[in-house]
Amino acid sequence: MTIYQPFLDHAIATLEKHLDISAYPIPEGFERKVGTTGSKKKPQEVITTSYGSCSPKLRQIRAAHVDGGNALQVLNFVIFPQLEYDLPFFGADLVTLPGGHLIALDMQPLFHSEAYQAKYTEPLLETFQHFQKDLPWGGDFPEEAQQFFSPTFLWTRPSETEVVETTVFEAFKAYLDQYIEFVKAAQASPESEHSEIKKAHLAYLHYRAEKDPARGMLTRFYGPEWTEEYIHGFLFDLERKLELQTA
Repeated sequence: MTIYQPFLDHAIATLEKHLDISAYPIPEGFERKVGTTGSKKKPQEVITTSYGSCSPKLRQIRAAHVDGGNALQVLNFVIFPQLEYDLPFFGADLVTLPGGHLIALDMQPLFHSEAYQAKYTEPLLETFQHFQKDLPWGGDFPEEAQQFFSPTFLWTRPSETEVVETTVFEAFKAYLDQYIEFVKAAQASPESEHSEIKKAHLAYLHYRAEKDPARGMLTRFYGPEWTEEYIHGFLFDLERKLELQTA
């Protein structure tokens, strides 16, 4: 079992237990993709698998899980709310490389007003502070990305795999539990706010699609054509979906 498979298994089971989950369509060719990395003498198989679901309040729950054996392990797990709710995004970028681990976990805000922070950041502050003691700040983060993260952004670089398997996993579970509570309590926003919510979604997705740190890695494994279609046609597909609705 890979280091992040338990994270994904837990997320799926927890969401299915607490929310009305149904399948989200994964475009053909993206369910499972096999490539190689490493040298010709010592090739390492790399398998990327995708997961997709949705619920009445969540437009897309999706994961990309990359298993490259000892070369790399990656789980990118993101939840996008429906556009009539002001819910934040749930985002987990979990990366393991031979040199260590890169962990990013957050409920990424649509807005930065005091009212929004009171609603979605303050309930998580105690949890964030609890885990921050053992998962210290991981260092510089791109300035242009900072607008998309909350004050409870856990960004850390643990050196020990055991820390990922224990403390990071507990943090992931705690953040997901709180997010599910937000989803359960969420009420549709007034229609007058829907355009601003949509604008915030598109800004976030456009940034992530253009700056996706996995682009180079996936391109090496599977080529640019597959990678670009995977990014725009599945991982960050809102623009495509809206274009289809208006066509």
